Formats: sequence, structure tokens, C-alpha cells
Amino acid sequence: MRPFRELKTASILEHELNNILIRDFEFGSTLVTIVSVEVSSDLLQAKVRIGIIPEEKSLEVFQALENKRREVQYKLLKKTRLRNVPKLVFEIENH
Repeated sequence: MRPFRELKTASILEHELNNILIRDFEFGSTLVTIVSVEVSSDLLQAKVRIGIIPEEKSLEVFQALENKRREVQYKLLKKTRLRNVPKLVFEIENH
């Protein structure tokens, strides 16, 4: 069972990441969703699984997210009440 602090941090990150994707990214007709967020026990890293439809656009969307990762982390720091935002590691969810 995962500690409450990890679960709470993951929940906060997932909510704010969804808001950032909606507000700050333009993916055209591609549907991008946050499938899950897993935070490491030391709260230094967060594994973010993303779902992308159509799958042909997966690489393009993944690269866009990777290129803006630091900007996204900064926005998370501003929007959340977390002292430190974990390093985001994006993964594409395979269907």
C-alpha cells in the first residue's frame, strides 16, 4: 500500500497536469490524456503515463511534452502548494 503523501501528491499533479494540457498546449485533433501519475517514495520523481489518440501522433506529442518539461514543472510549482515539484518523466501508455 502506498503512503498517503505519495497518493495525495500524485493526485494533485494529475489534476494540475490535465489543466496545463488543456490550457497551454495545442494538439489539434489529437486527444491527449493523463492516464496515471506515480510518485516515487522520496517524492523526487513522478512517472506520468499519457494516452494519445491517434497513436500515429504519439512520437510528435511525446517530443512536444519532453521539450516543454521544465516549463510544465515550473507551472506546476506555481499552481500547487508543493514545496518541490518532482522531476516529470513522461511515458506513452500503450493500448
